[in-house]
Amino acid sequence: MEEFRYLGKNLTNQSSIHKEIKSTLKSRNGCYHSVQNFLSSSLLSKNLKIKLYRTVILPVVLYGFESWSLTLTEAHRLRVFENRVLRCIFGPKRNEVTGEWGKLHNEELNGLYCSPNIIRMIKSTKIRWAVHVARMGEGRGVYTVLVRKTAGKNHLENPDVDGRIIFRSSS
Repeated sequence: MEEFRYLGKNLTNQSSIHKEIKSTLKSRNGCYHSVQNFLSSSLLSKNLKIKLYRTVILPVVLYGFESWSLTLTEAHRLRVFENRVLRCIFGPKRNEVTGEWGKLHNEELNGLYCSPNIIRMIKSTKIRWAVHVARMGEGRGVYTVLVRKTAGKNHLENPDVDGRIIFRSSS
């Protein structure tokens, strides 16, 4: 099979996560549109809207991100989505000189939203997980997969005496 869906994720025989990001885009847009009225409401405070974004929308957007290897294109798409949500939360700005309303620029959004952006969140979580695995030590399988380089074309050596597959370090 070239691709199939497993546990809510699209798995392909390619190393690209483009289809997975595209699928996530659909689900996050649905989530965003379901709460868009709340985010643009003038009755709710900006702090409450930000909490709504962090607790309802971000988990949908970031589901399964641990397995993503983000390209610049995917990272840009995620930032565009986040900026769109933040523009809805903070609303338009008014030019004091002309009195005209306009949208907030990215730099202004970064100043208003004091939390780390979505890309920094993804990177810091991945680093925290890698440090956790590094502390596990060489005896753990996760450490072996993350740190060691495997030898051979199939990346697997012959089964051990009791039938287990052994990963060998190439260094």
